Amino acid sequence: MKFHLTQPEGLNLFTGYGNDFVNINGQRYDAPSLVVTPDEIIEDWRVGDFAQLNENHFQALLALKPEIALLGTGTSLRFPHPRLSACLTNAGIGLEVMDTGAACRTYNILVAEGRRVVMCLLIGMSA
Repeated sequence: MKFHLTQPEGLNLFTGYGNDFVNINGQRYDAPSLVVTPDEIIEDWRVGDFAQLNENHFQALLALKPEIALLGTGTSLRFPHPRLSACLTNAGIGLEVMDTGAACRTYNILVAEGRRVVMCLLIGMSA
């Protein structure tokens, strides 16, 4: 069986990542946080560090109408308190939390499947 790499045209995909950056479609982002959808990059999510996450950050994601949300928590895995993301749960939107590398890889797979995913990244943050 022969496999061919296919990449959805015109959609935001992660093309690289490191401890303190991500590349989206070849462009580097160093911001402390950002939100990425297949067709939008939002650089003003305004989360300086994990401790600053609050209900309003997750509430803002509802306007993007995702079917699933990913939270990349930097170099280490950290879970927000369930009350912070309760609005997503109540709307039937799944939230998956992982380190940034795993979140970038998962996002790309979901986009390739045609899923409506939103990625929230805390870039370069550690425990």
